[in-house]
Amino acid sequence: MQARDIMTRDVETVSSDDDVSHVLTRLARADFEGFPVTEDGLLVGIVTQSDLVDLFQPSDRTLWIPVGFPPFLESLTYAIDLSWDELDIGIDLVRNAGRPIREIMVEDVVSVGPDATIDELLAILADDERDINRVPVVDGAGVVLGIVARQDLLQALRTERERRTND
Repeated sequence: MQARDIMTRDVETVSSDDDVSHVLTRLARADFEGFPVTEDGLLVGIVTQSDLVDLFQPSDRTLWIPVGFPPFLESLTYAIDLSWDELDIGIDLVRNAGRPIREIMVEDVVSVGPDATIDELLAILADDERDINRVPVVDGAGVVLGIVARQDLLQALRTERERRTND
């Protein structure tokens, strides 16, 4: 069994020119957690929920104010927290909504060819260091042919095991 046998062929992609707000909207309606990013039909990156969530992490909006008393030999520094969670998210959304996805995407994409074996897919999708949930399947030119998710691989392994048991 190879990648071509278990991949999802109808792959939703986004363009590297799409803005963050467009991709967020599509991702909110999708039942998966990321998109391959293409330019002229070729794979150039991948963007996931976690890449987009990183844009909206509350930042440190603490204002440090030095306060001194005459004769200013000593001063004390006071911190005022200027962050409000909902306001922070709104500010981050406005700041990042129009950014092109190429500024957010991961460019070093792990992909496989259609002839990749289940063992090769398993090595990629079970690698704790990489923590990859889906692997684009591309041809020699880089055109996206399909995608294999962890779930696809698990189902293929189960089907193969059941077939061997029944033989």
